[in-house]
Amino acid sequence: MTTGSDQDLLVRIAAALERMAPPAPPAPDWAAAEAFIWDPAPMALKPVGQVARVPIGLLRGIDAQRDILLANTRRFAAGLPANNALLWGARGTGKSALVKAVHEAVRAEGHKALKLVEIHRDEVATMGHLLAALADAPVQAILFCDDLSFDSGDSTYRALKTLLDGGIAGRPPNVLFYATSNRRHLMPQEMIDNERASAIHPGEAIEEKVSLSDRFGLWLGFHNITQQDFLAMVEAYARHFALNVPEAELKRRAIEWSMTRGSRSGRVAWQFIEDLAGERGQRLAVSVTR
Repeated sequence: MTTGSDQDLLVRIAAALERMAPPAPPAPDWAAAEAFIWDPAPMALKPVGQVARVPIGLLRGIDAQRDILLANTRRFAAGLPANNALLWGARGTGKSALVKAVHEAVRAEGHKALKLVEIHRDEVATMGHLLAALADAPVQAILFCDDLSFDSGDSTYRALKTLLDGGIAGRPPNVLFYATSNRRHLMPQEMIDNERASAIHPGEAIEEKVSLSDRFGLWLGFHNITQQDFLAMVEAYARHFALNVPEAELKRRAIEWSMTRGSRSGRVAWQFIEDLAGERGQRLAVSVTR
């Protein structure tokens, strides 16, 4: 039986725990920007004046991924069920560019309450505070983590697994999580091998690692592009920015540029365009991050 003194003690303990809990992050001025960056030090969302991105019409060679992510984001913006998405694959193939371009495209269709909130990989452990701040916000928020991966000995992935599912409370219906990574399973192979070697039940240990990616309903793979796709990207950029270079010369120089880099990707195509524009003394109207 609980006595009156016991009840008083429980009340005091509850009050002490409440005082120890971190204060809720202050609500930002959502009308101030269309994108925000999560800063865990003051537990605040900082508005981004101008998002570095490329219009979706300039992205080439990723049509299937574009259409799937667009459809998923449109459903989310309309208040319908949608999936967390993992965009994985080769470097410079347009993963982060696609996330930002899709956000812009869906907002342009009239979904002005759709916000992009960037959280850095090192701040994933604080995502619980961010979700609490977003749960009652009058917006639809896409949480975006670029270049997400985990190194050996990093246990943050366990917290991310819980946060993606939302724990017993569930993920807030106005929050979606998009991440990019060079790894399909977000873990280095040697980390998985070490778990297999040291575990009493290797299969269960590997399953725990792989199951993190399973929290993402969409897996969109990005692979090295063909020379045809690479040249299509270059030509699209050249037309968009009115770089009046003869077609044959443009192709020849673009191929030479890719050969000196030893790779073909959207990032390499953009770097070539930057070099070409700088050579011609022409400024580019946007800053592109692929």
